[in-house]
Amino acid sequence: MSTTKNYAGIPDEFAKLETSKIVLIPVPYDGTSTWGKGADKGPQAFLDASENMETYDIETDTEVYQQGIYLAPAITEASSPEAMVQEVHKTTKDFIKRNKFVTLFGGEHSVSIGAIRAFNELYDNLTVLQIDAHTDLRQEYMGSKCNHACAMYEASQTTNLIQVGIRSMDALEKTVMDEDKVFFAHEMVQDEYWADTVIDLCTDHVFVTFDLDALDPSIMPSTGTPEPGGLFWYETMDFLKRLFAEKNVVGFDIMELCPSEHDKSSDFLAAKLYYKMLSYKFEGEDIEDNYDNTYVAKPSKGGVNKFDLNDDED
Repeated sequence: MSTTKNYAGIPDEFAKLETSKIVLIPVPYDGTSTWGKGADKGPQAFLDASENMETYDIETDTEVYQQGIYLAPAITEASSPEAMVQEVHKTTKDFIKRNKFVTLFGGEHSVSIGAIRAFNELYDNLTVLQIDAHTDLRQEYMGSKCNHACAMYEASQTTNLIQVGIRSMDALEKTVMDEDKVFFAHEMVQDEYWADTVIDLCTDHVFVTFDLDALDPSIMPSTGTPEPGGLFWYETMDFLKRLFAEKNVVGFDIMELCPSEHDKSSDFLAAKLYYKMLSYKFEGEDIEDNYDNTYVAKPSKGGVNKFDLNDDED
């Protein structure tokens, strides 16, 4: 249960559902993790750190919170992995159809299954850009298709899945992956053009799922399964800035923060990463006095409708 009223302690006028362009859904779920436990504590640690973060972004010269960020009630369904995924799917889809830019903070990576399912139903030809140390491509694990080890299997079958930063996997996952769209960390370090290739492979609409273990454990130790050889801050920011500028990022999630009482820097990194991604998304966009909060389809970048009005409700 979140003890935070408004995201980052922003004033009430920027935190109302009706007028906020952005929705943040916390999902404190850790039902299937198999090594480091504690991802269920991630959303609150992230929110606590966000309250102590400066809300002016130097690089973009913006205060993106003024676009409005609504902190949704946390999704606490934990009776089964499948029930959690179903609730995430429903809640995410409802907010997308309210013309919101929907973001989620977990929680373990199985949370992303429901979010990706919702975005894929409402956007044609969706790219899922997974930034992660692990492929998460098992079809089933420990008796469930909604295990964190299966987080990207459905996306691999139903979307244009691109995987970045990979450095740990099971041999059987090679039979599922599209190796032309997998960027292994040991190859990226020798390829100065990897970001160009990733962006070229993306379709117009992109959902980003960011597992914090993609980052090197020297800067992000507090995650469930830290792997050596990860991404660093500025190369990651350079890539994200380009992605948001060149593609229509329709939403994103950040997963797998496992907070530690001995390491607060990871919580603050996660808080900063979330805010930077929002700053890149809304850079150059005016702050509207009267934000349209209706269910009417809005043109996205490039003039493509954001969702299909004929989409049937679940």
